[in-house]
Amino acid sequence: MGSGGQPSAPGPAGGPRRPASDEAHARGLMKQIATAAAARAAAVAARLRAVAQRVREVPAPPGPFRPGFWRSPIRGPWLTSVFGLVLLVGIPVVFVTGMLSYAAYNPDLGPLNDMTPDKGLLGFYLFHWPTHPYWLYRLTQGVHVTLGVVLVPVLLAKLWSVIPKLFEWLPVRSVAHGLERLSLLMLVGGVIFEFVTGIFNIQLFYVFPGSFYTLHFYGAWVFIAAFVVHVSLRLGRMTRALRSRSLATELRTDLAHTRPEPPDPDGLVPAAPAAPTMTRRGAVAMVGAGSLLLLVVTAGQSIGGRLRNTALLAPHNRNPGGGPTGFQINKTAAAVGVNPAHVGPSWRLELHGPRTTPLVFTREQLLAMRQHAAALPIACVEGWSTDDQDWSGLRLTDLAALAGLPDAGSVLVESVQPPGPYSSVVLRGNQIHDPRALLALRVNGADLSLDHGYPARVIVPANPGVNNTKWVHRLTFRT
Repeated sequence: MGSGGQPSAPGPAGGPRRPASDEAHARGLMKQIATAAAARAAAVAARLRAVAQRVREVPAPPGPFRPGFWRSPIRGPWLTSVFGLVLLVGIPVVFVTGMLSYAAYNPDLGPLNDMTPDKGLLGFYLFHWPTHPYWLYRLTQGVHVTLGVVLVPVLLAKLWSVIPKLFEWLPVRSVAHGLERLSLLMLVGGVIFEFVTGIFNIQLFYVFPGSFYTLHFYGAWVFIAAFVVHVSLRLGRMTRALRSRSLATELRTDLAHTRPEPPDPDGLVPAAPAAPTMTRRGAVAMVGAGSLLLLVVTAGQSIGGRLRNTALLAPHNRNPGGGPTGFQINKTAAAVGVNPAHVGPSWRLELHGPRTTPLVFTREQLLAMRQHAAALPIACVEGWSTDDQDWSGLRLTDLAALAGLPDAGSVLVESVQPPGPYSSVVLRGNQIHDPRALLALRVNGADLSLDHGYPARVIVPANPGVNNTKWVHRLTFRT
């Protein structure tokens, strides 16, 4: 019933209609709630703005956070962009050759070859590593290591040129600014991490909290992601900065005529520059000379020949003795726990295949079989490589046929060395069936030395040195 004793008009569904006064009361209540919420949000926003304003008014700490601390008159967008342009060309080459180095290990063959089993989509590009040309890995890894070392002075100069940006105050001024700072942290932290761990690995200075391969692989992807973001955001500014000054003019400008660049929005140009003590020409020349010096003392370990004597920074720049086995060694037998007792008269080679009983051979029996020769280098992940050495032994494809699998798709190579990284490795079918892929018994006309893998070792074209397993005692061929 209505308030006047009359029945209420039916609602849309045939039920009683809500009184108009109730509907108006509900709308009013909702309006009050919305108004109160808006007022509270406005109050919170006002307080946040007040806090932000007070934070902005906080003076910068003394030292590098204050603009007047950085006073070099040659620092500015143009010089930063010159160094940035060199890195823009060099870093992608270092990244691509590094990824090729990873692919050369054939990590998709299983955990014995893969130090990054949780890589997921990061291994999207992996392919069957070829054996042609035979010097492929020597080239790609030599470029990777040598170019990485050569870029160190350029990288340090680039970091010097933007260091005021790293000490910017306030560190975070807004959400967008915070995201920019985070990407900068990933970029700078990533590049330092990659270069430092890479150089430590070259020098065999293993102080990593885990596997170098794992750390360097994931670090590379973090860095390259930040690098791509940074380039996409800064490429336009870099192009404008390079066009703002003539390189030829800068190379002719002497100290007396060196002037600061115009003020820039990034704050690289000092507000109160000091008198110049070096020209931009001098800065570029000094960095270039540093890179050239590093090239001279590094490249010889990969190029070989007479330049090997100039590779002063290479840990493998000296031949271990003379004679036919006097060429570089990555790890000695003693270093991995192999002693003469492991490879003495009782040593045997086992060939496993589809048969239930393996074939077993002494070294003398292997030497009595038809021998084949191949001239191949050894190239290692540290960037060093040997000249071509004349290896002789049994073709892997012949051993596969002897084991009963002439079309073998892979082979597990096992060493007598105690279990550890790369004491066993899996080779792919194309590596088995390359006629230059050998179970080598001799090198340069002499028996293998113990450090070079006596009594038998694998040597495969374009294969990373660590995958050319030494002290082999078992080959298991698989379909």
